[in-house]
Amino acid sequence: MARVTPSDVPAPFRVLAVCTGNVCRSPAVERLLAARLGAPYRRPAGPGGARRGLLPAVEVASAGTGAVSGAPMTDRMASLLLEHGCDPTGFVARQVTPGMLRGTDLVLALTAQHRSAVIRLEPGAAVRTFTVRELARLLLDLDPADLPGAGATTADRLRAVVPLAAARRRAVPPRPEDDDVIDPYLGTDAQYRTAFAQLAPAVLEIAGAARR
Repeated sequence: MARVTPSDVPAPFRVLAVCTGNVCRSPAVERLLAARLGAPYRRPAGPGGARRGLLPAVEVASAGTGAVSGAPMTDRMASLLLEHGCDPTGFVARQVTPGMLRGTDLVLALTAQHRSAVIRLEPGAAVRTFTVRELARLLLDLDPADLPGAGATTADRLRAVVPLAAARRRAVPPRPEDDDVIDPYLGTDAQYRTAFAQLAPAVLEIAGAARR
């Protein structure tokens, strides 16, 4: 039997969630999506990735347009993730860079302003950048027949989802009032719960499309 090496395996599908400080909303998307996809969320340590052996099919990470670099996730968001069975530990905020965006297959912004900031930083990312709620809305009535079928991986389906959603976005009127997630930073527990209630169903819809 031929030995399979990392060079024989396709590069992972990389997802990047982007908010402002990278300490509450985008970390929540990172950890929740990673948990639902069974994907690693630790940032790659180098060309070979964070783990030894074969590359994972999907990697999920996050960053901020004005990151509190080096800071942990806020305690309130970490508590909400724990309530929903996700691991918030070990998180460290970081600033989004053009290089990150060039190496990412799907960018999930938390608001339309974050999407615009991403595109200003890396114009080539426009076609693969959505707000998280926008992408979920575009996938609501997606025909499963349009996605890869038996034998397809989660990464295969996500690769198919991006151009399908981009095409649908051109035909569907924008709904900016429905596509943003509020910023709960320095806010109340109720504001944190509202933000989580806005982003979590969108993340679950995206994960569901990828696992159909």
